[in-house]
Amino acid sequence: MTEETIEKGTTEEKRTDENVIYVGKKPPMSYVLAVVTQFSTSGSDEVTIKARGRSISTAVDTAEIVRNRFVTDAELTDVKIGTDVITNEEEGRTSNVSSIEIILTKKKSKQK
Repeated sequence: MTEETIEKGTTEEKRTDENVIYVGKKPPMSYVLAVVTQFSTSGSDEVTIKARGRSISTAVDTAEIVRNRFVTDAELTDVKIGTDVITNEEEGRTSNVSSIEIILTKKKSKQK
């Protein structure tokens, strides 16, 4: 599901958090379960895996485990990388943190 927002004369699509899995410090299999569940129970054809900093490698592992072992008809649609600026509230200091967004799409199965 996407929302369209018009900002400063440009059209930008933003995904709702319905199909987004945020990766943190848990083992990759926890997130694999979440992705597989999202594909099967909600009936969605697209799942986004997001991570920042040290969790990026866990997000990549999650996407590869899902594609190769559990949902073999899922394909990698898009990978977006970027930098998030984080402000420390105590010290007022800002720091840059790398981020990744991996979009997996389930291939359409042919109906007979």
